[in-house]
Amino acid sequence: MYRWFVRFQSMDRRWIFLGMAIAILLPMLSPSEATFSIDRPVQDIYDAVEELPKGATVYISADFDPGSRPELEPFYRAILHQLFGRDIKVVAATLWASAPPLVLPILREVAERHGKVYGKDWCFLGFKDGKELAIKAIGENIPKTYPKDFQQTPIDDLPIMAGFKQLKDFNLLVLVSAGFPGIKAYVLQVQGQYDLRMVGATTAVSGPDYIPYYKAGQLIGLSAGMPGSAQYEKLVFIDAVPKPEIQPERLLGIEALSVLNLGHLFIVGLIILGNLAFFITRPKGV
Repeated sequence: MYRWFVRFQSMDRRWIFLGMAIAILLPMLSPSEATFSIDRPVQDIYDAVEELPKGATVYISADFDPGSRPELEPFYRAILHQLFGRDIKVVAATLWASAPPLVLPILREVAERHGKVYGKDWCFLGFKDGKELAIKAIGENIPKTYPKDFQQTPIDDLPIMAGFKQLKDFNLLVLVSAGFPGIKAYVLQVQGQYDLRMVGATTAVSGPDYIPYYKAGQLIGLSAGMPGSAQYEKLVFIDAVPKPEIQPERLLGIEALSVLNLGHLFIVGLIILGNLAFFITRPKGV
């Protein structure tokens, strides 16, 4: 055993890289069952959507970029499936210039899988610059802020927009936010003024910043990072009764969480073994 620990301390680092590669590949090749629990803030998002009447309309602000896509795309996809699966209409937009090429294809793909028609069941208003000023303008007057959608179609010609002039006209606001402008700006600029029902999904690093908004009731639900996205996938595709007929090919959040868990276990194991090797092999009296 002593010799093994001596050899362990001088082990070629390439074995560590190989071990990490295996820890990453195994969950991807053979995803584990989703046996984790659901946090209350994530459950609250799901419940808020389930409480919406059929035919309701929600506003989604999808504000993320390629760097935050792995954490937020699984949530974004899952909630779109949930909304369309319950025949709830979706009006989406973004405040991030880099977001449209990411969020629009996902929105279109999920809508088409559920047989939804553009302009009637869903629409994408596109990108609007201005950050907090844009949020305030959207809250006050959507047709003035977005006179046309991303295809340059006047929004007055879209049946889905009939009767929706302000954010307060929507049954629920879903904020998929990687930073600024995003959840914080919406809370500060429009939530209190219009008493809006809002839920948010954000990156893990930003999650703690928004917990006070959830505790205060300004957000009625909150998902943070990859764990939150995986939990939401579990709620929508695994735990739902009855299970939805339309399922995605892959549950990206659950797969990624499995990779993170096994990778972290591998690192923790190395740390424990490294410390044991140090104390066992050090000279006596040192």
